[in-house]
Amino acid sequence: MAHEQHQQLLQTLHECMTECNHCYDACLKEDDIKMMAECIRLDRECADICAYLEQAISRGTPFVSELASVCATICEACGDECKKHSHDHCQKCADACYRCAEACRSIA
Repeated sequence: MAHEQHQQLLQTLHECMTECNHCYDACLKEDDIKMMAECIRLDRECADICAYLEQAISRGTPFVSELASVCATICEACGDECKKHSHDHCQKCADACYRCAEACRSIA
């Protein structure tokens, strides 16, 4: 089963989605929300693709490597944006995104 083969990736995807959702919510509460706009947008993109890939793997999609490649690209972009901000939630999110991008590249 694909979900058993990719158990570590599923966990990494879930952790990244969770951190992105947390960062998204925390960014909306920052004083200068305009400065956080790109971070907020990429948090959503990243959380959505991670959740989608997690679901797709668990149902046995034949497109794992293609989706993982796209996911890695989005995770890296989100990580790069989050890294620009000194907020703790952004730094934690960036770390999770980079871990996820690496994990996705390993199967892409």
